[in-house]
Amino acid sequence: MRYAGTYAAPRGNVSLLSLAYLVIGGIVAATHHYWSNLHTLKAIGSALLATVLWPLLLLGTNLHIH
Repeated sequence: MRYAGTYAAPRGNVSLLSLAYLVIGGIVAATHHYWSNLHTLKAIGSALLATVLWPLLLLGTNLHIH
């Protein structure tokens, strides 16, 4: 008799956590005005950087690319 192999099925918890992190980052970046006036690549880069590194915004770090 052969038994089925035991392995852990992939779960969506990590991707859900990542999605929540990015949504919170987008909200925090928007409240710090990183998503307004996106007319240049520097502004877009600053907005994306602020979204990913949003905990630094809460500490008062300026993430605008000059």
